[in-house]
Amino acid sequence: MKELTLIRNFCIIAHIDHGKSTLADRFLELTGTVHKRELQEQVLDDMDLERERGITIKSHPVRMEYRGKDGNSYELNLIDTPGHVDFSYEVSRSLSACEGAILVVDATQGVQAQTVANMNLANDENLVIIPVLNKIDLPASDCEMCGEQIEEILAIPRDEILRISAKTGEGVPDLLEAVLQRIPPPSPPEKKYARALIFDSMYDAYRGVVNYVRVFDGSLSAGMKIRLLGNQTEGDIKEVGIFTPKMKSLPHLDRGSVGYVIPNIRSPHDTKIGDTIADAKEIRPEALPGFKEVKPVVFSGIYPIDTADYEQLKSGMPKLRLNDSAFSYSAETSVALGFGFRCGFLGLLHMEIIQERLRREYNMDIISTYPSVIYRVYLKDGVMREIDNPVHLPDPTRIEKIEEPFITAKIIAPNMYIGDIMSLIMGKRGVCSATESVDSKHVVMTSELPMNEILVDFHDRLKSITRGYGSMDYHFNGYREGNLVKLDIMVNGEPVDAFSTIVHTEHAQARGRMLCEKLKEVIPAHLFKIAIQAAVGGKIVAREDVKQMRKNVIAKCYGGDITRKRKLIEKQKEGKKRMKQFGSVNIPQEAFVEILKTS
Repeated sequence: MKELTLIRNFCIIAHIDHGKSTLADRFLELTGTVHKRELQEQVLDDMDLERERGITIKSHPVRMEYRGKDGNSYELNLIDTPGHVDFSYEVSRSLSACEGAILVVDATQGVQAQTVANMNLANDENLVIIPVLNKIDLPASDCEMCGEQIEEILAIPRDEILRISAKTGEGVPDLLEAVLQRIPPPSPPEKKYARALIFDSMYDAYRGVVNYVRVFDGSLSAGMKIRLLGNQTEGDIKEVGIFTPKMKSLPHLDRGSVGYVIPNIRSPHDTKIGDTIADAKEIRPEALPGFKEVKPVVFSGIYPIDTADYEQLKSGMPKLRLNDSAFSYSAETSVALGFGFRCGFLGLLHMEIIQERLRREYNMDIISTYPSVIYRVYLKDGVMREIDNPVHLPDPTRIEKIEEPFITAKIIAPNMYIGDIMSLIMGKRGVCSATESVDSKHVVMTSELPMNEILVDFHDRLKSITRGYGSMDYHFNGYREGNLVKLDIMVNGEPVDAFSTIVHTEHAQARGRMLCEKLKEVIPAHLFKIAIQAAVGGKIVAREDVKQMRKNVIAKCYGGDITRKRKLIEKQKEGKKRMKQFGSVNIPQEAFVEILKTS
């Protein structure tokens, strides 16, 4: 059992793409945890998606053994965390398992929006912060400017900042020594019985639920009887171990350490992230402080393209939720798409990643509906309903008012782009409430926007107009009344529920026209003309027609009187009218896929 004074639990936090995973690679190399021949970029990022996109999606723990300059052998438990705002819940959970955090800032970009957000999360947990300037080897690095920003925005003294290059390894040994000196060891145990906090979990097809834990009191060992305090489920531990970074089983997991526990619990529903594992022999064990429940802000329907795959999708959902507790789902049906699930996400990137994981990890062909947020609908009879699916919006005659969620966004960007950013915010029905200068080149713009307006393209357009130098972080800021309407798309007079959206009155016509034009391209021609209409209530705001296929009925008329040809054409017209009355329009699945991709 390692002495508590020789244990350090810490994580790496930063804005996206500031070098967290590269720094973790250098730590693994320097401590000899991973052999040089096995070393590759982003060692801890074990998902294909993480490697392809160059981002961290899941937090990854690893144990390292390191001999300090004082001659002692230390146990270092490192957790690499994501940087994107959509995965901030992963960061908050990782911080609860640590006593300190390394805050990485890119020396070429300076303090970004998510740097500030992650710093605030670490301060909430009362962690010791070690500020680090990374990428000092690049010609574009500006350490003086970044030091000024860290001092101004984060209120950290400039003389505490360490300068490193995670790519070349320059300054990394000094950083490891700083971890030993500045970050405190775990606190002495409060209880005599074993207690551990579940900060993450995953599902293994062969071994069942694997819980990632931080042991606060006592020790956990194989064969020990435990209780999950959240739902009072009891079971035996099959295996305990650590991450090196691969899973390595040990006889026991001692206090102060980070590792994994595999109980004989097969069902993903029985484990909850943030729960406490305690010794089952203890009569009244106390739960450790968990995490606040996270509420999804973006909703979208997910349906299997082949309805026969519904059961497979149904079995995959709880396993994915176990691995990502910020993801939520409930069953729903659609007239156009069949059986599926209404899913909640923390943002658009989160939604994209979940859909891609369903396709890859569970081999599912899926389609998703247009993303939406939760609206509060106040009816004339005094009832308030929360609507996350436009299909469930009540009749307009029953609605008193509709409130939509707003966010407060902090945008950090070079000051030369202020005008373009203001235009973007105003175009999204937003208001810029404050502008502060960080240094001679950068500003922080605080603005308030409807959440529905930033769902699809806001972040991309912000990056585009600021040449990649702008960054944004946001938080929920309550509900406000808005002039909102439900936009229905009708094909041949029949509404298609999969295309329904809630939009602001000003944008209804433009969005309706865009959807009608797109549908005109993807719906194949039938034997009769098809009207594609966008409607708000009973009013048609846009229309496109899919032209009918025509048989040349006058081809057999060679010469003769013109009245004979007219008679045949009139007869064909009557047939088309009759066909339009009784005929049904077949919208192919590819049309749904194309529309929902582009919208």
